[in-house]
Amino acid sequence: MIPSPCINVCRMDPVSGYCEGCFRTLPEIAGWSRADDRQKRAIMADVAHRQAAAGAGRACAEEPK
Repeated sequence: MIPSPCINVCRMDPVSGYCEGCFRTLPEIAGWSRADDRQKRAIMADVAHRQAAAGAGRACAEEPK
């Protein structure tokens, strides 16, 4: 069983369309309980890419000038 990446920070970012807590889209969140393990692994891979991209963006923004 693949656990949900939900961390109970349920706010959708209006720009990206991703949840600010788990980086999933609304369709991914809504369909999680019906998804099979293959689909969940695909979602988790997408989540990892989104988190990495968000982290890279923050790191660049936080560098001193």
